[in-house]
Amino acid sequence: MSNKITQFSLAIAITAASFGITQAQAAEYNFTFAHVLIEDTPNAQAALRFKEEVEERSDGRVSIEVLPAAQVGGDVEIIEQIQMGLVDIGIPPTATLGNFEPRMQILDLPFLLSDYDTMVKVLDGEVGREILDTLEDDSMYGVNFWGAGFRHMTNNVRPIKTPADLNDIRMRTMQAPIIISTYENFDANATAMAFTEVYNGLQQGVVEGQENPLANIYTMRFHEVQKYLSLTNHAYHAYAAVINKSAWDSLPEDLKAVMINAFNNGRDTSRELTRQDETKILEQISSEIEINEITDEARAAFVEASMPVHKEYEDIVTTDLLNKVYDTAGIER
Repeated sequence: MSNKITQFSLAIAITAASFGITQAQAAEYNFTFAHVLIEDTPNAQAALRFKEEVEERSDGRVSIEVLPAAQVGGDVEIIEQIQMGLVDIGIPPTATLGNFEPRMQILDLPFLLSDYDTMVKVLDGEVGREILDTLEDDSMYGVNFWGAGFRHMTNNVRPIKTPADLNDIRMRTMQAPIIISTYENFDANATAMAFTEVYNGLQQGVVEGQENPLANIYTMRFHEVQKYLSLTNHAYHAYAAVINKSAWDSLPEDLKAVMINAFNNGRDTSRELTRQDETKILEQISSEIEINEITDEARAAFVEASMPVHKEYEDIVTTDLLNKVYDTAGIER
């Protein structure tokens, strides 16, 4: 009896596997979607919802295989594989894309996007479309911008309320010239350090502060080894949803419409889940770290103090594109 049950179970498993293969083979277009995020993060969840919507709304004509948690490499490797057509879709950070298309660095200029509504206005509007279009020469079609929220500053020296408060603080940064320039411009001591080393660096005093979205601050437990969290909103941590240009061009117009709608819903999902997480995070860490917001007057001072960095990178991101962002964001030159 037991042997018969085992044989029956095996037959069921083989049938199910065969059905899965048949479904994939039945699809007219089979795409892979790779990213570095673990599956319970907002953007990883949004990627799964994107997959479900595309497959349902296309009536199975498009199949999406999601490869999370850096299964095929880091963001740089994923971008390179998208360019070569080995991977079809990704959501790499704009800061990383800036290594391939320098104009993408515009979104990492400090205090360029002041709040959530301004971010939406810029990234989802005409100027955002123009920024995405810069990727076409790199064998990618940029669809829209997802994101992990605004970056904020933490440190062990003092609350950051004005640009002068950053003076001489040893701030850990990503290995990104524009971010290093930002902190050097604020008279902080910028120290590039691998993300995985930041907790120990803060704990041991090698660095005194760092910058990240709230989700990263919380999941990496930085609040355990930092005294002050300043909600500076100094840069939006944007991901660009991109697809291999040839793969995109291969789709008929009706399936492109399905994909765009799903990409837009994925974007909205990623942002909404991120905002929900941020509210919970602030509540959970408020008893462990001193939290302060900056005033409107202080923000104006930060914008003014950031202009030398904007000027330094103006030729790289182009004056025309920078002026369009300024106009949309309401920044006076």
